[in-house]
Amino acid sequence: MRLEGDIVTPQGVITGHLDIVDGRIAAMAGSRVDAAQAGAGGRPILLPGFIDTHVHGGGGRDTMEGGDAIEEIARRHARHGTTALLATTMTAPLADIEAALRALAPVCRERGAQSARVLGVHLEGPYISPGRLGAQPAHAIPATLAEVQRLNAIVPIKVLTLAPELPGHLALIGPLRDAGIRVQIGHSNGSYDDGVAALQAGAAGFTHLFNAMSGLHHREPGMVGAALAHAQHAELIPDLLHVHPGAMRAALRCIPGLFCVTDSTAAAGMPDGDYRLGEHLVRKCMGGVRLPDGTLAGSALTMDQALRNLVQQLKLPLTDAVRRVSTAAADYLGMTDRGRLAEGAWADVLVMDAGLRLRRVFVEGEEIDVVVDA
Repeated sequence: MRLEGDIVTPQGVITGHLDIVDGRIAAMAGSRVDAAQAGAGGRPILLPGFIDTHVHGGGGRDTMEGGDAIEEIARRHARHGTTALLATTMTAPLADIEAALRALAPVCRERGAQSARVLGVHLEGPYISPGRLGAQPAHAIPATLAEVQRLNAIVPIKVLTLAPELPGHLALIGPLRDAGIRVQIGHSNGSYDDGVAALQAGAAGFTHLFNAMSGLHHREPGMVGAALAHAQHAELIPDLLHVHPGAMRAALRCIPGLFCVTDSTAAAGMPDGDYRLGEHLVRKCMGGVRLPDGTLAGSALTMDQALRNLVQQLKLPLTDAVRRVSTAAADYLGMTDRGRLAEGAWADVLVMDAGLRLRRVFVEGEEIDVVVDA
């Protein structure tokens, strides 16, 4: 199969074509063009598929449901251009977490038709601060290495969020890193010094930067200060509700490998109404998802809208915005054959128009049924 248009590559934008053979990009050719002119004259824009490392739900389903929920979630997000994701759990009793992981395991092994690739799990809790739950249920507990190893044996844990200030947690970061788990600092009341110590111990990044962590003050820099001063990687939710655009710009300037996530809930891709988020009932209204007390509880964001927000609201160049929604997350996860359009990479390809509206989606060469905007 051959796709033609303005192709966003890691080296810039070319006008030309790419060929898909056996699920991978077999060849690419074209001539360099100014990235600011991508899509001019009605030419399609070809981008790498989005990679979302923080997905709680979508299409009315929640990862903690178990059963076939993750299959519907992966299908729904694929229709919005996410070609690979991490299924993300909620803080819950361990028995509930184990049940959810067992339901996720077969989908992590084999991609379903019309679905995004589920790369593994982001374990967000229960190893977080009881004082920074955010929208997480109140089941926070301290972590033990043996317990994480048991969970990791059920399904690959690619990312684990913990509060490093809790007793014993700092000593766990190195062994978890050595086991191939990326430890992210999040849902933490820790100090700046706690954050720096965690990074020095091997923590890889920060979970939804600015949200559910101690904030920046000029005499108490907090976890946010540690991230802005020292982090190489961090998640950011660009729904324009979780983080002010000014704070987003500060993070984009400070953190080289900053990448965007949705932190999406069952409400993603759905109309306003009530949905489940773990054991919580949440309501989608006016573009946000909240607990009854008004606390933001994940989002209804999809990654195609995240890209549009970066380009149209924050005025990022298209090439940088694509890096933040695709390539940076792939690099963070150590994947060289996803998150970029290059020969030999998986054919995770998006076709968009000049307004960055999705027209076609390919996951590993399979075309996904997309509802095309008018």
